Amino acid sequence: MDIFITILVTFFAGMGAGLGTGFAGMSAAAVISPMLITFLNMDPYMAVGIALSSDVLASAVSAYTYHKNKNLDVRNGLIMMASVLAFTIVGSYVASIVPSATMGGFSVFMTFLLGIKFIIRPVMTTKEAMLGVSAKKRAIQSVICGMLIGFICGFIGAGGGMMMLLILTTVLNYELKTAVGTSVFIMTFTALTGAASHFMIGGTPDWFVFILCIVFTLIWARIAAVFANKANPKTLNRATGIVLVVLGVVIMGFKLFDR
Repeated sequence: MDIFITILVTFFAGMGAGLGTGFAGMSAAAVISPMLITFLNMDPYMAVGIALSSDVLASAVSAYTYHKNKNLDVRNGLIMMASVLAFTIVGSYVASIVPSATMGGFSVFMTFLLGIKFIIRPVMTTKEAMLGVSAKKRAIQSVICGMLIGFICGFIGAGGGMMMLLILTTVLNYELKTAVGTSVFIMTFTALTGAASHFMIGGTPDWFVFILCIVFTLIWARIAAVFANKANPKTLNRATGIVLVVLGVVIMGFKLFDR
């Protein structure tokens, strides 16, 4: 019975995380962690480590799918990733010395609001308009936005995928598919760094749960990424919005249930 419950929980956790990753570049940690903690009574630190590990392959296969369909900005993605990683460390350090109120629900609420935004006000920027920005200006924007995203993620400990998608689509005016492709490309490396550090500090995970989460997340991320790259912009905005709203509501429900 315990094995059946474990498989059931990891399947739905992987499905939610994979859909969120493939459609919106959302971090798997936002979905998998609360489910493992709530239903399998897993240590929170280890749950985050497993979630980040699931994020690595899911983001990588999603990024490959977006790249294959020419919906990935590798050059500026690398620039932004360097800024994100550097300022995540800065944000973590500041958070350790400055007393601050807990903001654990920030990324979940932002996921919900971002989903509504995509449904009501879809991103209809074209690739032609996106490519009209000079390479130098885009590089500078990528550095500045990466610094902001990294600092916020390091300070509050969450929200990376959603912060990137929000800034890429609203501040940098990326077309939605390219925004998601670039976001999952960056998340592959940030998740790998986070997962490695978690297991180096916290020890080895529950391998059965670890493998199930990785496999289920990978399968659903691949399905979502393939659909997203074939969909027209309006359909993709609606699908992304619905996925984010549902995940936001479900995760908020888990957090209430856990109390």
